[in-house]
Amino acid sequence: YAIDFIEAVRWIKQHLPGALTSGGVSNVSFSFRGNEPVREAIHTAFLYHAIKAGLDMGIVNAGQIGVYDDIPKDLLEHVEDVLLARRPDATERMVTFAEQFKGAPSAEAVAAQAAWREGSVEERLKHALVHGVTEFIEADTEEARVQYVDPVLVIEGPLMAGMNVVGDLFGSGKMFLPQVVKSARVMKRAVAYLEPFMEEKKSALVMGSTKSDAKKVLLATVKGDVHDIGKNIVGVILACNGWQVIDLGVMVPSATILKTAREMKVDIIGVSGLITPSLDEMVHVAKEMEREGFELPLLIGGATTSRVHTAVKIAPHYHAPVVHVLDASRSVPAVSKLFSTAEREGFLAEVREDQAKVRVQFEEHQGAKEYVALAEARANKIWIDWQAEPPVAPKSTGVFTYRNFPLTELLPYIDWTPFFQSWELAGKFPKILEDPVVGAQATQLYGDARAILDRMVKEQWVHAHGVAAIWPANTVDDDDIEVYGDAARSQVIGRFHTMRQQRKKAAGQPNNALADFLAPKGIPDFVGGFAVTAGHGTDEKVKEFEAAGDDYSAILVKALSDRLAEAFAEKMHEIVRQELWGFEKERLSNEDLIKEKYQGIRPAPGYPACPDHTEKPELFRLLDATKHTGIKLSEGLAMWPAAAVSGLYFAHPQGKYFGIGRVGKDQIEDLARRKGQTTAWMERWLGSNLTYEPA
Repeated sequence: YAIDFIEAVRWIKQHLPGALTSGGVSNVSFSFRGNEPVREAIHTAFLYHAIKAGLDMGIVNAGQIGVYDDIPKDLLEHVEDVLLARRPDATERMVTFAEQFKGAPSAEAVAAQAAWREGSVEERLKHALVHGVTEFIEADTEEARVQYVDPVLVIEGPLMAGMNVVGDLFGSGKMFLPQVVKSARVMKRAVAYLEPFMEEKKSALVMGSTKSDAKKVLLATVKGDVHDIGKNIVGVILACNGWQVIDLGVMVPSATILKTAREMKVDIIGVSGLITPSLDEMVHVAKEMEREGFELPLLIGGATTSRVHTAVKIAPHYHAPVVHVLDASRSVPAVSKLFSTAEREGFLAEVREDQAKVRVQFEEHQGAKEYVALAEARANKIWIDWQAEPPVAPKSTGVFTYRNFPLTELLPYIDWTPFFQSWELAGKFPKILEDPVVGAQATQLYGDARAILDRMVKEQWVHAHGVAAIWPANTVDDDDIEVYGDAARSQVIGRFHTMRQQRKKAAGQPNNALADFLAPKGIPDFVGGFAVTAGHGTDEKVKEFEAAGDDYSAILVKALSDRLAEAFAEKMHEIVRQELWGFEKERLSNEDLIKEKYQGIRPAPGYPACPDHTEKPELFRLLDATKHTGIKLSEGLAMWPAAAVSGLYFAHPQGKYFGIGRVGKDQIEDLARRKGQTTAWMERWLGSNLTYEPA
């Protein structure tokens, strides 16, 4: 079956150009379950041959794959005899041969495992890099430093030689992304050890080759955005492949990006972002590169970016290549082809052709959708019988602060599923721990995360601060929420501007706006607001781990801080529902909380029901959020610390989450008028939600 699969892939690639292939890998070794060395060898060899035949994606437990060149020759021979059906007695020979690998390793196997320590320092460094072994890296690096005298020569010599092997193995399909990340951790620890010995310290932001002729890639999170986990992973992966990576960090203005690109004579610029305003900042970077006459390729990455947005909104503004990179693993092939004399033109032709098709499809798709005028959408709002379902008066109103909220109280509210998703492990917690494909890796990751989380809590690595408020409020002028400072509702202290769906709906389906869930004037109602963070202290701890070359723990701390912040938001909402507002009596399980089986919603600016980030300053002003929590807003209205959540509270039982989608110019003009801003200003903040192209 293995050879049939491989040949089927080869046939598909030859006769169906453009078709992609994927397949489950673990079934090919299922007969040897419990014999992990044999299963790993089978998976590794099968993937090696399948990838050579053109396989695009393999579904396999990343903990059960190894390096093809490291499979013992006798084991590889038996495995490939079976996979490739090279002899009639292959199965019987394999079953017999596999017996020696069951149970505890033999003395010979243990000796072979330790034999690499007897090699030269160059061989030991290469082995450590290829296998991700950190145990001896400082001692071996010190030995190499003494031998080579100049620490820079250690980096350019044995360390980069080892990383070149890693890059070659990864590029040829003999090594996979999780292993490359481990190799990068070894490399960074070695470089960190050598840095104090360098006469002229190189910037800690420069990773990868130190040779003057090495290709250079500049990476930056665009102005106004503070999120960088994905960008950092891409930088590590690119450095592993021998390219010099210049990482400018977060919130980097376009002028700084372009100035550094010229000064450092880089070969590629890569920009990243998470929040939606970053999409427009990327467009600005492309326009500035065009205006200043750049010819460099521009890579686009980040959670909010897409192939469609890159093709439709960014690429038309820059004549040179603009390439969307979906994830870290896709960055290496893209950069490799851009640097390849033989592959570059063909690759760019494919990119341009694909982007042209995407633009045509986008226009056709947009033309097929129907939208209604804002007045018609308002006339189709949800109808609520406020007499039958009157607003619930809260037990308390005002602003409530929570400094140094106990982290132990947040632990039961953690939703672990998004944590695994951030590590590209798909599945719902806790079932993912028993998943036949990713279960082993998920279990190991969960154990590592719990160990780090325990230290975060016990040693107070991070601090949680929050603020919540409940104010008298009413809906006014269809889509706005007026906030009052007194029970008599005579003192207007603030105003929120909500947006309304304009997509034409089926009969009986309303065009929603958040303001619809609040009663009009004359009926006493209330709105809440909140801002929470569990990120104070995160950056400092991340820097400690990064300085020690431990990217794995650094990313864990960031990801866990995000989870704690989301848990705090869930806990705060519960406090508001049960204690401050008091409309909820039932105690819900954590699973029911995650499924939002409670009355009320907490929509956040920048999310589908409220895509307008410019509502954040008003929320922060009313809460005095920066004073109470230390959360600050960037120029692009991203929250810092990054592990932060803010939003509004609506208590009505008919309140629900929805997506605004795209809106017409009539709503943008109306929203700009209500906010006292220009239409152009509003278009800049809501560029991804427009049904039209701004002038």
